[in-house]
This record gives sequence, C-alpha cells and structure tokens, in this order.
Amino acid sequence: MAEHTTFRPFVPASEDRKELSIRALLLGSIFGVIFGAVTVYVGLRAGLTVAASIPISVLSISILRAFGRASILENNIVQTTGNAGQSIASGVIFTLPALIFLGFDLESSRIFALALFGGWLGVLFMIPLRRQLIVEEHGTLTYPEGTACADVLQAGERGGSFASRVFLGLGLGGLYTLFQNENLLSLFPATPNWSPNFDPNGQQILKGAAIRADVTPEYLGVGYIIGLRVSAIMLAGGVFSWLVLMPAIVFFGKHLAGPLYPGVVPIAQMSPSELWSTYVRPMGAGAVAASGLITLLRTAPTIVSALTSGFAKMGLSKGAATDKPLRTENDIPMSVVIAGSLVLILLMFLFLQFKPVPGAQVGWLANLAASLLVVVFGFLFVTVSARIVGIVGSSASPVSGMTIATLMAVSAIFLVKGWTAPAFGALAITIGGMVCIAASNAGDTSQDLKTGFLIGATPWKQQVAVMVGVIVSVFSIGATLNAMNKGLESFQQLPTPRAISLAALPDGVSNQGNFKRDHVTVTERPVAGSSGSAAHEELSDATKYVVLNSIGSATLQDGKYLYDPATGRIEVQWVQGIGSEKAAAPQGRLMATVINGILSRKLPWSLVLLGVALVIGIELLGVRSLTFAVGAYLSIGTTLAIFVGGVVRWMVDSALAKSGDGPKTEAESEISSGSLYASGLIAAGGIMGLLGVCVKLYEAATDKVIPSFSSTNPLHKDWISVISFAALAFSLYYFARKPLDSEKILEQVESEEL
Repeated sequence: MAEHTTFRPFVPASEDRKELSIRALLLGSIFGVIFGAVTVYVGLRAGLTVAASIPISVLSISILRAFGRASILENNIVQTTGNAGQSIASGVIFTLPALIFLGFDLESSRIFALALFGGWLGVLFMIPLRRQLIVEEHGTLTYPEGTACADVLQAGERGGSFASRVFLGLGLGGLYTLFQNENLLSLFPATPNWSPNFDPNGQQILKGAAIRADVTPEYLGVGYIIGLRVSAIMLAGGVFSWLVLMPAIVFFGKHLAGPLYPGVVPIAQMSPSELWSTYVRPMGAGAVAASGLITLLRTAPTIVSALTSGFAKMGLSKGAATDKPLRTENDIPMSVVIAGSLVLILLMFLFLQFKPVPGAQVGWLANLAASLLVVVFGFLFVTVSARIVGIVGSSASPVSGMTIATLMAVSAIFLVKGWTAPAFGALAITIGGMVCIAASNAGDTSQDLKTGFLIGATPWKQQVAVMVGVIVSVFSIGATLNAMNKGLESFQQLPTPRAISLAALPDGVSNQGNFKRDHVTVTERPVAGSSGSAAHEELSDATKYVVLNSIGSATLQDGKYLYDPATGRIEVQWVQGIGSEKAAAPQGRLMATVINGILSRKLPWSLVLLGVALVIGIELLGVRSLTFAVGAYLSIGTTLAIFVGGVVRWMVDSALAKSGDGPKTEAESEISSGSLYASGLIAAGGIMGLLGVCVKLYEAATDKVIPSFSSTNPLHKDWISVISFAALAFSLYYFARKPLDSEKILEQVESEEL
C-alpha cells in the first residue's frame, strides 16, 4: 500500500463537489432514526449488532439517483449521518438497560441526554486523532468496514446499483414477519417449541430442556452476516445451557420440597423459561463478564500501544504549518473541540444534579466526580476504540470489555468512598453508559472518516454530519427502548401467592407506591413441561395493587411484583419487557451484575462463579469464549435461529467456491449479494417487529384489539413455522448465489486500485 503522502483519493483535494447538502443530511437523518431503532430492537433480542454503513450507502445511492445525479461525497454524508444512529444505539443497549435490572425506571429524557453527551464526546475526542490514525497510519490500520463502504460508494459513482437486493430482502422479510410476528397477524407460531420429557420407568429424561427457535428474518440475516463459525459457537453455548445445564438442574433438584435460591418456586414446578431466567442468566452473566475481561486483557498490548502512540503524536498538529489546509485535511478546529468538551462537562454535571434518576439522588460532589470520570475514561477508551477497529473492525471491538473495566474502576472508587447505596449504582451505570456510547461512536466515526479519506471527503463536514446524526437518532433510540420495555412486558400470576408485610419488608425489597394503571392482562404461568397456551385474566381494578421492587433479596427473586393490601399477599409478577426472554439484553444484565457485585455484594455467587469456571474451560480449549458466553446467556430460540443463517452462509460460500465465483477480498464479502439481502432481512424484521410493539402499545392505551389470526386456526402449528422459516432461508440461499451487475464494477474498482 502506498504511503499517505502519495495516496490519491477518488475525488482530488483540488476538486470541490456537492457534499454537505440539506437533502443529504435529511436522508441521513431518516436512516439514522430507522437504523437506530432497528439496532435497539435486534440488539436487545439477539445481543448482537451489525454495521449499517454499507446498507445505508446502497440505499442512498439508489434514492438520491432518483432525484437527480448525486455526487459520491453527498452519498458519503448520507451514510455518515445515518450510521451515527447504529453506533449510538449499540452503546445505549449495552449499558442503559442495566437501570431496569438495578430497579430503576427508564426515562426517555435520560436516554436522550446520556446518548447525546456520550455521542458528542466520541466525535469531539476523535477529531484530534483523525490525522494520526486515518492519515499517518493509512498503510497500517485497514478499517475493514470503512474500506468496504468506500468500494460501494465508488461502484455507485461508476453506475453500479446494489439496492435491488436490499429492497428485495426488505419486501420478502417484511411480508414474512407480518404473518409470523405474534404481535401482528400471528398466522403461525413465532417460536416453535419442543420440550422433551421422555419417561421410561419414571426417569423423566431431559425434563427441563427445550428446543425452540424464534423464526424471525432478522436472526436469519444476522446469522448469515456473522458466518457459520461464530453462529455455531453461539449455538454451542445455547445447547450447553438448554440441553445440559437445565436438565441437570431438574435432575438434581426436582426432589427438593422448597425453592432453591435464587428461585422462588420449587424446581419441579419450573418451566424451561423459568429455569433459564432463574439459574442460567446469573451463570451466563458471570460467563460474559469473565470472557469480557479476558478479551480486554488479550487486547491490552494494543491498548497500551494505542495510548502511547496517541499521546506521543497528539502535539503534531501544533507544529503544523499555519497555511490554509487542503480541503481533505480540514478538521473542526481544536479550539471548538476543547470548548465543546468543557461545555459537555458542565452540561453533564447540571443534568446529573438537577435531573437525577428517580429515587437515586446523590450530592453535588458525586455528580461532579461522575462528570470528570466520564471525560477521563471517555478519552482513554475513545483512543483505544478508534485504533482497535482499524485492526479488527467494529464488530470485533471489545467495547463491552472497556465498559466493564470502567464500571469496575468506578464502582471500586465508590466502594472506597463508602458510596454503596442503590443510588450510586445508578450513577455508576450512568458513567459507564456515556463512556460506552462515546467509545462505540468513536469506533464507527473512525470507520466513516476512513471512508471519507479514501474517496476524498472533507473531514469537518463529515464530523458535523455525525453530530447531526447523533442529535436526530437519539430520539428514536429512547422511544424504541421504552416502547420495547412496555410493549413486551407481561404480568404473570404467581403459582403460590406469597404473604408479606408492608410494615416489615424483607431485605432488598422496597415499596414503590400504588400501581398506576387501571387495566392489565394477567397470564397464568405455564406448568412445567406443558406446551399449551396459557390462560389470561383481565384485571380492571389494578390500581389497588402496590408495586414492590426486589433487588438482591434472599427471599424474593429480583424483579417487580404487585401486592394486594386486602389479602396481604404478592399475587402477580410484573415482568419487564427488557430482560424477558423476548429481549434478554445480555450486556445490560452483565453491567448490572458487575455493579451489584461490587457495591451490594448480593449476588448468587455460586452461579456467577460457575459461569467464570465455564469460560476458563472454554478458553483452555482454544476457543474465544465471549461468543460462547453470550450464547450460553441467550435463549436457545435466539441462537438456533442465528445458526440457521450461518449454515446458509456456509452453503452459499461452498457453492460459490466450487464455481470459482466466491469473494476474493474481505471488502468484497461485505458487499456481496447475500450480505445485502441479509441486511434487508434484518431491517425488515426490526421495522415490522417495532410495528408489532406499537400495536401492543395501542391496544393497551385504547383497550381496542387489532384483528389477527386465532391460535386455533389450522395453520397455527409448529411444523408450519419450521417450513415457512426454511422457505425464507432458501430465498436467502437463492438470491445470495445470484450475482449482481455491480460486481463487475467492483472488480474494475479493485483493478484500478492495484
């Protein structure tokens, strides 16, 4: 690769083309809102996120072409603006759901403010690093996603069109989801399920196990993009949890007359979902935490190198010539960066001081310390993230490990100061959340700036575009997070109501006042081993209940409950949407586990340490444990569906390799026909899934029911779901093997670069 001094971008610095236009910012903002919401939806469900820059670039080229010829620089502004939504959403879903697990409520205003502060910090701290990382180390740091996106934009400038595959995935995936999603038409089961329970001579073999798959297009698309190996390791974790660990728990614990901590009902009465939520999730959280720390330690040399090199070269810009820089070297001035950083520190302090988490008020000294810690850890991990993604790409960047390190350091500081009240747990996750968002956004921003460097964009215009994208996308991110938490919530009747005294609540249980809704639907918990649909009961006088919140209690499982003062008993469990099997939010649970473990020290340590030991064993086998740990935490319904997508990717790659048409470079594989169709499936599943959430919210607000197919219709069978999902997988296989006309243009781009 040529040195940067002789590098010639696609658009020369002397040429001035249309770039930061109003229509580019508007279209990019629309994509930021859409892909931000889709990332929240898919990330909370699957625990994974995928890059959005390439599908946004593809759609931008097609849409702007319909309104007249658009320049490559204008299309780059669209993808830069829109990609901010995906990067901010990734940081948000990794951390802020921990507030729910710590017993606090999510507020849209809080999500908006923290995402805005963290996102802007990521951009501001990345600006002084751009020249060193993107320009000076052009031949060293490849930034794979940024390079692939530049290839797409160049192909589009030469006349190539990839959008047909994305739109095809959107159309077929959307139509499929309309009939599959349980919140929409629900023609066939959304999650075909089989709970084996062979009973020769009363042995009840495999009781407690379950094989299920959430047959959604977004999981199929995610599996295709991450490939067979990663998806297979994820499924291995799911197989261990659902087909080994859970049956073992039932085998050894079914004879216990009472519940086994942290369970609140006897093991023999638990369904597979209850076994997963009670015993597997704490173990999985310990596994994810341990593997995240191992990943962080493994990348420690790179982190040290990034910091050393960053500080050594930070002052280079001060000795630069005072002449007006070239268009392609013109960043936002350092004076703006410094002033903006100081303003953000002040805004963070004021927000924490005057808008604390409800029930988590702390003093001004703690809030000031929090603001300064955000800046210190933010700059540290922005530097690390921006360099690491240049080597391994955004998808493999250990942002969660950096966040764990931040939370451990912050929690340790709080512990030394004696700040161990629940309010300080909320403050710790606030700090960790902003640092995570800043690091995530900086990583994706560096990819965008690499794309801009290759095609000849103006850096300051890209940096402005990212800031605009951050402002717009945070609205949809907060709304989506709250909509999923409420739209996917459920109220479950306790099998055995628990007597309790409000005057003498158990340790870790707090009174949060009366329930504020009149009408809720209560579901009877399914009997262990049953596969039939649960009965429903409508409550029209729900305000009589008192809400009790349990965090770290030895007598009541973590969560919220509805207590009836008339009977003196807890009768209903209020299961939040985020944290349920439909939106497990593994990273958020992990962050809450880290904070709780340090501040309150009230954890089921035996289960957590089992997860740590499991990760050590996996690492000794020579397998990267983080993927396995996430798979062990998630429902097998998620990992099995993702694995199907990985199998399709393997089948396509094998077929193309035999024909000699397989991808020759990493960039080419990122923009293949299959990856674009899979991106359309992911977007379709996310958009239609959010539409289903909106339907549930509308029904709850108006007491009206949107018509859908009954569960008694003749097609509501598990085997119909399996066949339908297989047909969707075949469509992915079919279209992934069909070449695009634009692939000839890509070959031309690569030959010219050589």
